[in-house]
Amino acid sequence: MALLEIKSLNKNFGGLRAVIDFDLSIQKGEIVGLIGPNGAGKSTVFNLITGVYPPDSGHILFNGDPIVNHKPYETCLKGIGRAFQVVKPFPDMTVLENTMVGAFSRVEGAGKAKAKAIEVLDFVKLTPKRNFMAKTLTIADKKRLELARALATDPSLLLLDEVMAGLNPKETEDTIALIREIRERGIILFIIEHVMRVIMSLSDRIAIIHHGSKIAEGVPKEVAQDERVIKAYLGEAYVFTRN
Repeated sequence: MALLEIKSLNKNFGGLRAVIDFDLSIQKGEIVGLIGPNGAGKSTVFNLITGVYPPDSGHILFNGDPIVNHKPYETCLKGIGRAFQVVKPFPDMTVLENTMVGAFSRVEGAGKAKAKAIEVLDFVKLTPKRNFMAKTLTIADKKRLELARALATDPSLLLLDEVMAGLNPKETEDTIALIREIRERGIILFIIEHVMRVIMSLSDRIAIIHHGSKIAEGVPKEVAQDERVIKAYLGEAYVFTRN
């Protein structure tokens, strides 16, 4: 049984068809990438999965259970975590306190939440800055804090929306290594990313969405050579590499 099963998903915003008959399954142990041009519908798919928007039609099953029309906090409690492209930590709270916010979804009491948060911050290598105010962090550390807060909710599926945006090459490589460590912990990842060397090196499978419709799906090398993907997104100059 797939961990996440999306069937015939549709979402309209007035006259705009944002997601059209979208199908995708994610198996346990996988990293699946989602790519496409700006405005293609990628983040809308994430919003439908996490309950930000209700779909107009279609089905979303998580561990075999329907989650359509669940609220975001309900999908979180089901085991779906999310890190956003535009990070919005609580600026006047410490790194530790921000991470405790995520932990409170799983544990009761400040002591247990603090212990959980410290464990997660150690994993993402933010322990030395746990007492810093979130607003003082660099963008790279804010991205790690975003991951820490999501990981503190104990997800079995983690949605990552352009977590590499704004990072320099060294920070990007460090984040790639962290994502691989997250996978080693048994967490399944569904990733939106525009940095092709990142998505190609991390993903077991990649789905491509264009004008709301999935136009291709496959392993990275197949996707990189698909004429529809080259025309809609990659461009003729793209050369596939995988580290």
